[in-house]
Amino acid sequence: QVQLVESGGGLVQAGGSLRLSCAASGRTLSSYPAGWFRQAPGKEREFVAAISRSGDSTTYLDSRKGRFTISRDNAKNMVYLQMNILKPEDTAVYYCAAKDAWSARYDYWGQGTQVTVSS
Repeated sequence: QVQLVESGGGLVQAGGSLRLSCAASGRTLSSYPAGWFRQAPGKEREFVAAISRSGDSTTYLDSRKGRFTISRDNAKNMVYLQMNILKPEDTAVYYCAAKDAWSARYDYWGQGTQVTVSS
């Protein structure tokens, strides 16, 4: 089983950038497809981006594509989310997640990191 810990959240002005990091332990992260999700106050958790085990395939929710970039460094057991041109509506708790290669759902979650974008 893999454990995930996010970091890198904080307060940023609209138009700014943040890079979220997700550190994995317990198992080798390269065994798991990974993703980022977010949950804004009063809203359901939503998908942001996903990346394959090798990192050669990525998927984004359309509205995030172009501003957000997911990446991974399997040698360091890390997954990243680079967020640019941030908007107040990007304010949310961001979660890193991983799933077993054969699973249809994400089974492993971090505790989340708060991102607040001021206007």
